[in-house]
Order: sequence, then C-alpha cells, then structure tokens
Amino acid sequence: MSAQQQALPLSPAGGHDRSVAHRGDHLLVAEMVASGSKVLDVGCGDGDLLQLLESRGIDGRGIELSREGVNRCVAKGLAVVQGDADTDLVNYPDDAFDYVILSQTLQATRQPKAVLENLLRIGRRAIVSFPNFGFWRMRLQLLIGGHMPRTENLPATWYDTPNIHFCTIKDFVQLCDEIGVKMERAEALDLYGRPLRVSAPWWFWNMFGEQGIFLLSRGEKK
Repeated sequence: MSAQQQALPLSPAGGHDRSVAHRGDHLLVAEMVASGSKVLDVGCGDGDLLQLLESRGIDGRGIELSREGVNRCVAKGLAVVQGDADTDLVNYPDDAFDYVILSQTLQATRQPKAVLENLLRIGRRAIVSFPNFGFWRMRLQLLIGGHMPRTENLPATWYDTPNIHFCTIKDFVQLCDEIGVKMERAEALDLYGRPLRVSAPWWFWNMFGEQGIFLLSRGEKK
C-alpha cells in the first residue's frame, strides 16, 4: 500500500481536553508522543511545544535557527541550542531520539527531502506539521486576487518570507511515498486549529485542511 493510501482518510484526534490555552497543532503533536520519550524539536521557536511536552513527562531537547528564539527558550529553562536543520542535522547520530519533531518548519528548509530523511535517521519516529498550500483560502486568493496568498499561518509577503518550499498535503504524501516513509497517523486541521473529523476522500483534506500533521516511521528504502 502506498503512503498516499495509508495516510487517507485522516484519523480523528484523541480525547485530550483542549480548554487549556495551547495551539491545536501542538496538542495533536503531544498526543502522538509516548510519555517518557526522548524528543528533539527541530526549529522549536519560542519553546512552547517543548514546554508542553515536558509537562507530560517527555525529555525534550531543541534546536532553533534564530538567536532570539534560543534566548527565549533558555530563559524558560529549556535545553535548546542554535542550529540549522539544513546543515546541522547531519551531525546527530542514528537513533539518538525516540521522536524528532519538525513543527511548521518544513517549508522554510532549503532541502526538505534531505531534512525529512535526516529526521527519520536521527529518530525512530518523526512528527512533521506544515501549512497546507492547497487550502481553499490559498487557492481563492490566487484565483480572485491574483497574488501570493497570506493567511494567519503564513502572514509574510512573498518578498519577505522565510518560507521557500510551499507544499500541499498531497505533495507531502507523495514525497513520503517516494522515499518509502511509513505513515502511522495523519491529521488535518481546519481554519480554527480543530481536527477535521469527516470521513472523506483525500482531496477533501487537501482542500479544507489548513495544516497537515503526520506521524512517520521508517519504511522500505526505494
């Protein structure tokens, strides 16, 4: 079975209480990580996800490109170092972590395929989330406005954005299939960060999911 077939339809989320002020994608990522695991968060930003993971008994480490982000993480007591996903992941040994997380960062990497392969070399599993460029609002802005889309998740203008490799849920699924990645769980979130719970063909999630979140493990090499 191909990765595209494995990933769709997307499964519903678990039953954690979402009344706590955490982002919906962070809550879903945390649900995918087993308690007591050793985790590396690549591109960890201000450390909000790491804090959530550590509150659930997870041993978290992080790397972040911006010095400002590293400083904010360290001020929160988090174990974070400055690093670049494109160049520094190669320095980590095989199977160093139980999970490696790439949250809302894939589209900002120069070599997303190589980065994904490194995630699954360093960790026994990887969790990847990203904004879906196939989302209906993106399509509408291109169709009606004739300009590069901007949303809450992608607020920067085309000339001032760190994002250089936009992709859709369909694109990501095809990449995973190409490199033989196994998809253990897949989710799509709507405009408000809530999991889409309707059973529907894959194109529904590619159209109406603003974000995709995937739990991955190593498959057969191609």
